[in-house]
Amino acid sequence: MIVLFVSMTGLRADEHATFPAGDFTFTRPAKWEWVESTSAMRKAQLKITDEATKTSAGVTFYHFGAMGAGGVQANVDRWLKQFVEPTNQINAKVENTTVGKTKVTYVSAEGTFKDGMPGGDTTQKPGFALLGAILESEDGDVFVKMTGPKDLVKSSAADFKKMVESGAKKD
Repeated sequence: MIVLFVSMTGLRADEHATFPAGDFTFTRPAKWEWVESTSAMRKAQLKITDEATKTSAGVTFYHFGAMGAGGVQANVDRWLKQFVEPTNQINAKVENTTVGKTKVTYVSAEGTFKDGMPGGDTTQKPGFALLGAILESEDGDVFVKMTGPKDLVKSSAADFKKMVESGAKKD
């Protein structure tokens, strides 16, 4: 019975090691948790926990199909407006690159994040950061967004980019 339990636990640890979102298949960083999505709009949801500080950051994946959710710039603007402070005060950065054949736009910002659904009630979270990526596809762009305490987001940036690139390298 114990062997079965250990075996089942091991299987769950590998569950969702790779997962699709739109036209891409991503590889989840090993230490990041798979979370059942809390919204039908989300194609995947992950959680990063800093064991030392007991803080966590969330990573969400969105895909709305072809012609959905507006263009790249509209989404960059929407993400940056999720901060209380003006854009010139949130250390906003936008970087355009190509991974394989996929155009990727990275977005980062930090300040007081307004957490909540667009148009709904929000909770202000000071000292937060956003790291996002938009992967362009003819079948509809995929939007990946990490938000959480600034230090945790910054320390997770390399794993975030590696995960994004794992999906972007499709043939």
